[in-house]
Amino acid sequence: MNDAWQSFLQEHGARIESGLVADFGDAGSERHAARGQSIVADLSHLAILEFSGEDAASFLHGQLTCDVNAIAPGSAAFGGYCTPKGRLLASFLLVRHARGYLMLHSRTITAALHKRLGMFVLRSKVAIREVSGEWVLLGLSGPEAPKQLVALHGQGRGLQADGSVAVEIPSRRIVLILPLAVAQNTWNRLRSSLRPVGTGCWQWLDIREGIPLVTAATQDQLVPQMANLELIGAVSFAKGCYPGQEVVARSQYLGKGVKRRLYFASLADSARPAAGDELFSDDLGAQASGLVVNAQAAPEGGYDLLVATPTASKENSVVRWKSPDGPALRFGALPYPVE
Repeated sequence: MNDAWQSFLQEHGARIESGLVADFGDAGSERHAARGQSIVADLSHLAILEFSGEDAASFLHGQLTCDVNAIAPGSAAFGGYCTPKGRLLASFLLVRHARGYLMLHSRTITAALHKRLGMFVLRSKVAIREVSGEWVLLGLSGPEAPKQLVALHGQGRGLQADGSVAVEIPSRRIVLILPLAVAQNTWNRLRSSLRPVGTGCWQWLDIREGIPLVTAATQDQLVPQMANLELIGAVSFAKGCYPGQEVVARSQYLGKGVKRRLYFASLADSARPAAGDELFSDDLGAQASGLVVNAQAAPEGGYDLLVATPTASKENSVVRWKSPDGPALRFGALPYPVE
């Protein structure tokens, strides 16, 4: 988080922990507000890589799971970046900006992701920069969010006159990418109608929507289908080759290798779960069978999670957290069907 932006948020009541907004003074009430009220959240859990140059689109199209060529200016797509074996090194929201592409991804993987993608630039006319300090990311949700976006700019999503970009993601949530110079004024205007909440509230909404975020703890653990990326439009099966494409295609069309899928689950009255924690299933004994992908405190208490676990265990057994005799997970529904 940019130092000036952090100081500004603290002046407006933000409590900062490890570079993220923990809350604005009432974490429990803010979590309840996230369920259906109109909110605004700082998204500093995400970092930004910028891709510019005349070959930026073709370079990214040959590296990522999503159809980069189909992203119109001012719009975005979810995507993944894989190893040659089809394992995810990153999941992200890729935004087409006036000067190139902005990749919004977990800040825990920025250095490694930047280095690896840079290895494949070769003679391509593309520049990759880490530009998190030049932008502010805000998340808007709730019934007033679209109205406030129009009030800000006189229009809805897309490229804005002040250099910002507003993109819509599931459940009509809005990700607002702001130049640092306009961020403070924008925040002041938004908070008159949208309640400021901690970053974890937005992450909880992602969990409820079944949108996974690959972090350092879960890199190289999942093929895209194990993270349901094809179910949220993050994988194109019509495009050409990219690293891991053959593995991803075989998993899709031949049903090979997709024994685990991403599910929503809850834990009551446990210690705080974390991404990368192992899961165990009664039907598989002492052998770890899955992992926690993302976890956040839930409005009703306990924790809500996205977990990658065998479908058979989820349907026919008991799945437990961290040990074969650990707390049992309670599974719930995602907003899309998982087959």
